[in-house]
Amino acid sequence: MVTFMLFAYDTVNKNLSPKPGEQPKLPIPASLVAGACAGVSSTLVTYPLELLKTRLTIQRGVYDGLFDAFIKILQEGGPGELYRGLTPSLIGVVPYCATNYFAYDTLRKAYRKIFKQDKIGNIETLLIGSAAGAISSSATFPLEVARKHMQVGAVSGRQVYDNVLHALSSILEQERIQGLYKGLGPSCMKLVPAAGISFMCYEACKRILVEKEDDE
Repeated sequence: MVTFMLFAYDTVNKNLSPKPGEQPKLPIPASLVAGACAGVSSTLVTYPLELLKTRLTIQRGVYDGLFDAFIKILQEGGPGELYRGLTPSLIGVVPYCATNYFAYDTLRKAYRKIFKQDKIGNIETLLIGSAAGAISSSATFPLEVARKHMQVGAVSGRQVYDNVLHALSSILEQERIQGLYKGLGPSCMKLVPAAGISFMCYEACKRILVEKEDDE
């Protein structure tokens, strides 16, 4: 998923970013749009596998395996059944990806401007990527909390919330602001280093491939 997401981001960002001397193609930063597109495309590609994993975990004994679950779900509801519950996932993934890539791009530009360096090393990329992960995780975590609350209701067969705004307002009313950030620490412990390592590997691979093309 991460590989596909980075590929989608890089492709969209290159096409939307203005060349030196050109006017911006969009009224908003290209990295923000590219991050959102990366989140949407990667979710659409990988969501059926996520749904299969969830069904196998919750409905034990119903399916003999991954392939059996895939066939039975198709027989029961058709291809659309593989994307049941997609909207809550997009609500969580798209803002996170858009914020994550925008923060990463902004921090890299700020680093270059402050230290007057065109090249950024692996350690610096790791730190910048981790900082971007921390910013995006903190900024979008209430949406993740609302998504999980909505999914719990869907799994139990009852609609607790009408939409994301209803979920957010209900959680805020019942648990106050701390309820929207419950579990942020453990989530950051997982997402922050993962974001830094992903961006570091991504930039390192790009450098290797670009150098190889230049040599040829």
